[in-house]
Amino acid sequence: MNSYGSFPGARPRRLRTTPALRRMVAETRLHPADLILPAFVREGITEPVPIQAMPGVVQHTRDTLRKAAVEALEAGVSGIMLFGVPEDAKKDGAGTAGTDPDGILQVAIRDVRAEVGDDLVIMSDLCLDEYTDHGHCGVLDADGRVDNDATLERYAEMAQVQADAGVHVVGPSGMMDGQVGVVRDALDTIGKEDVAILAYTAKYSSAFYGPFREAVGSSLKGDRKTYQQDPANLRESMRELALDLEEGADMVMVKPAGPYLDVLAQVAASVHVPVAAYQISGEYAMVEAAADKGWIDRDRAILETLTGIRRAGAQMILTYWATEAAQKLGRAV
Repeated sequence: MNSYGSFPGARPRRLRTTPALRRMVAETRLHPADLILPAFVREGITEPVPIQAMPGVVQHTRDTLRKAAVEALEAGVSGIMLFGVPEDAKKDGAGTAGTDPDGILQVAIRDVRAEVGDDLVIMSDLCLDEYTDHGHCGVLDADGRVDNDATLERYAEMAQVQADAGVHVVGPSGMMDGQVGVVRDALDTIGKEDVAILAYTAKYSSAFYGPFREAVGSSLKGDRKTYQQDPANLRESMRELALDLEEGADMVMVKPAGPYLDVLAQVAASVHVPVAAYQISGEYAMVEAAADKGWIDRDRAILETLTGIRRAGAQMILTYWATEAAQKLGRAV
């Protein structure tokens, strides 16, 4: 008890008494510009195809993708990350549809760039998994293992065709050793020095990718544990971080977001480049499923998960709720 007879003397609840006061002292603020919308565009369809494991998310046609990009821009979202879904007949062992200038992802980049210009940051997934008949993120050697260095040659080609299509940022996501440096060299070689690289620095081998496999029509046989990171490891992520920065990464990312907030926080505290986190398909699906059951408040859960990721240090959040969340945040201002 203090000299005035009041106990307790410290009352933090004073700063929680009204919504206006809580808003004034908030330490973390979400803004629409923090958000990036991942979007899937599928070749050969005339209507959007719902993704069953991700309610509310679709595989877009070229036309609906353009509309989704405009909607995201109007909501204040900063960027859109594009994933191409080719026709099954075009998949092969080398993922050649991924480096075809007229492949679905390159066509989609041109479509979106024509629609929104430089007003929305157009980002592209730089990986072979959507385009290979075996579903791995690289080409395979004679023993069926992903060949790191042969895959880097394919990534260099992918970077160049995506840059030629008009992308602002490429996201090499395959977790091959040396991928950032090879992509940087490939871009610079063709005079695309202004195309930035978002490095998938810490991409873990996660059970939460499940719904994404449906979203991209994955043909994966086996798993990706020999190149994606072990969920048990943190120091390994810091080593990957140092290598990506040395190779020229402009931005770095942790994926998944929610289960790896400790990794995200350590990465964010260690660098002077922008840090992103990807709230992945399984994280999205869990909230949607629980909300559908009436077990949680959907809108509150969405903003709470995004705030937690932002609080842990992410300046940019890739989330399938990007447009919806941005609209909610805009109305709250």
